[in-house]
Amino acid sequence: MAPGMNEGELQLQQPKEEKEKKPRPSSKKLPVKRSSVQPGPPACNLDGAEGPSTSIAAAKQQVKLEEPEEDFTFDEPPLKKIKSAACPQGTPIKFAASANLNEEHKMNWDIVKVLSQRTGIEEWVCANIIRLFNDDNTIPFIARYRKELINNLEADALREVQQVLEELHSVAKKVHGAIQKLKKEGKLSGNLLTALLNCRTSEELDHVYAPYKTGSKGTKAQRARQLGLEPAANLLIENPRELNLLSYVKEGLSTIEEVKSGVQHILADMIAKDRETLDFIRDLCQRQYICLQSALAKGTSQKANEKDVNKFHLYKNFSCNVKNIHHHQILAINRGENLKILTVKVNIPDRTKNEFSRWCVNERWRPKAFAKPELMQLLRDSVEDSYKRLIYPLLCREIRSKLTSDAEKESVMMFGRNLRQLLLTSPVRGRTLMGVDPGYKHGCKLAIISPTSQILHTDVVYLHSGRGFHEAQKIRKLMLDFNCGTVVIGNGTACRETEAYFADLIMKKYFEPLDVTYCITNEAGASIYSVSPEACKEMPDLDPNLRSAARRVRDMARVILRLSSRHKDGHDVSQTLLKATLDSVVEECVSFVGVDINICSEILLRHIAGLNANRAKNIIEWREKNGPFINREQLKAVKGLGPKSYQQCAGFIRINQEYIRTFLSCTQTGNPKEATNEKQGKKKIKAAANVTWQPDPLDQTCIHPESYNMAMRFLTFIGGSPSEIGKPEMQQKVNVLLEREGMEGISKRLTTTGQTLQIIIDGLTQPEGFDIRKDFDKPDFKRSIVCLEDLSVGTILTGRVENATLFGVFVDIGVGKAGLIPMHRITEDKLPKAKKRRSLALGPGEKVEVRVCDINIPQSRISLDLIRVL
Repeated sequence: MAPGMNEGELQLQQPKEEKEKKPRPSSKKLPVKRSSVQPGPPACNLDGAEGPSTSIAAAKQQVKLEEPEEDFTFDEPPLKKIKSAACPQGTPIKFAASANLNEEHKMNWDIVKVLSQRTGIEEWVCANIIRLFNDDNTIPFIARYRKELINNLEADALREVQQVLEELHSVAKKVHGAIQKLKKEGKLSGNLLTALLNCRTSEELDHVYAPYKTGSKGTKAQRARQLGLEPAANLLIENPRELNLLSYVKEGLSTIEEVKSGVQHILADMIAKDRETLDFIRDLCQRQYICLQSALAKGTSQKANEKDVNKFHLYKNFSCNVKNIHHHQILAINRGENLKILTVKVNIPDRTKNEFSRWCVNERWRPKAFAKPELMQLLRDSVEDSYKRLIYPLLCREIRSKLTSDAEKESVMMFGRNLRQLLLTSPVRGRTLMGVDPGYKHGCKLAIISPTSQILHTDVVYLHSGRGFHEAQKIRKLMLDFNCGTVVIGNGTACRETEAYFADLIMKKYFEPLDVTYCITNEAGASIYSVSPEACKEMPDLDPNLRSAARRVRDMARVILRLSSRHKDGHDVSQTLLKATLDSVVEECVSFVGVDINICSEILLRHIAGLNANRAKNIIEWREKNGPFINREQLKAVKGLGPKSYQQCAGFIRINQEYIRTFLSCTQTGNPKEATNEKQGKKKIKAAANVTWQPDPLDQTCIHPESYNMAMRFLTFIGGSPSEIGKPEMQQKVNVLLEREGMEGISKRLTTTGQTLQIIIDGLTQPEGFDIRKDFDKPDFKRSIVCLEDLSVGTILTGRVENATLFGVFVDIGVGKAGLIPMHRITEDKLPKAKKRRSLALGPGEKVEVRVCDINIPQSRISLDLIRVL
């Protein structure tokens, strides 16, 4: 039985048992957010005292064997486990039947199956993810502490599942809104209800619901039905021998041709809204060559700027199979179409229509009895009319919508991967830095930053106005006075000239006895940060131009977090989707790095899983009122931080034990404020008499409080003590036990999962103050540079990835202009094994070795080939 699972609760089952389980009686019911099964115990112990948990690095002895090297594609979504008969990395959970889920969102399809089809993830994993999200669990918490329930999926894959799930919820909500509206208006028929409940996308819903919207003139089929021709259309299919079209000639239908036209419109409408028919034509299109074509719009030269038109020269006569077209091409074509520079069409071959028509006439819509030739011709005309007027436009909309949606999602995922790489750039610590914001007329702004991020001095020097030698003396004096051996130069205006200036001084050993190095740092967002309320509060007496100097290289995460999400820009994608994804990535990174609850800022706390602006503010107020937090348990005393919030955030919050020991020793000699567990707010919770909070060494680790009992049992097994956490002695004892019994044997003895055990081992063996960012490269410190004119084809250089896009990777090679490595030159064999995970492959900050393939000096373009990742 799984740890923390009570008798009567559903147990973990093997995949083969999953196949044998009986179908759920309510398999076509759509779960709604925050809904859960009311009667009986929960399906799995998501909140138990010793529930399952896992670390970022899952049990190495398992995972390394289960990730094949060939499962890498750089420009695809994050790694997902492919459906298989066996699930070596996880075990499915059979949830209780969803019979009591909210009836409001009942649909004619199973959300678990649809989610599995769209994401390529096993159904049992999708069912677990739905329940975890419905129970208000955050992505960082699920990705770290519930890994066995999600088959070790990464956070990127969870985000993708969440997006698809939200789309399905949105469609279901819209469908039931439309149903309620049609009921009130008296327009809801049985066939229409079925068609609405079959809708799985917004495009399908629009197709079905559009004729019934307020203000709609109605369709040709509706007008024909109002004239009483629906029985004739039904007879043609059900019993054509009894159909006499002449009997329908009357006032309003004066000729037999008008009757035929009306029947044709009704049949065309029936065909276009039939689920089996639509499934057939969609499946047929999957097997056909369908291409997307773009051309220059008529009259573009008069209406548009020639410069804008030239941007789309690649798409003036463009055609590509929709299965092979790249995401960046879709976004570019859409942009050209929005600017009215391009016209776009989806080309479906005629053979698709011909095969569809034969199938409809001979199989799906074949009359159930003998029909006269004229009625068969009417049926054929109806099928052709349905395809041309209704189905073909629907297919085009669906294809364009799916291409755009996939392109936007992949583009947003690329934004997220780039942001993660930036946030996880290892901060430069233990050095005194000189930050330089380059400039010409207004000079270069300097700021001296201490190893603890305190601003020691600010100044302005004019390096590019003939005063270089005089200013060099000032810079040398500052560096000697503050013992500063590192210069950080922003990559904005006058960057290369400033870099050349410092490189020349360093080569001449002008700063001796100091051994000075310098690096170039990205200024993106620095200007926004320098005038933000957070920067004004942090450095109220400084000029905005000096506030951001050296901050970015000191700790990338702290600066980027201060940037308002409204400044995150993606011109061609959904801003709502972009903001949600980037906010989620920030939450993931901050949570996985962890924060020291007693010294971190309110801004940083907001981004911890389970917390928000109000909760972060309340934590800071509690800390100011009661003194530092002694242990994680005290978080429960903060106003607005209930059991769920505590569960989500506790594992990502650290309490520095050395700081607490110092604080407690001072309290014994002085008379400081006593810590209390009294809850903030009007309602007071009765505090236990003479409660004394004791520090817990496990609070400085990544181990979740729900696994503390398990961690103490493990310590007993290895003969260790809490005082040895993070020390070499602990690592030795763990290694001895692992060699003797192995991960699987220890897991069985502790009656826990391998993922729970792995995070316990990580927490106990990682040194105090461990930072996951140490595995990421530090900024590149250089002593010399090269110029664009010095390059030649075949030159081998090292550089830093500046930005990753859907079509290639831009690399800063130190010549003032980034070079491009096209995507087709980034192959698996050039990447080391550690970099083959999609979420980490060639993101910003990666150090690479490249070869110059082509140089275009007039256009300042450099084409590169990737040799290897350093």
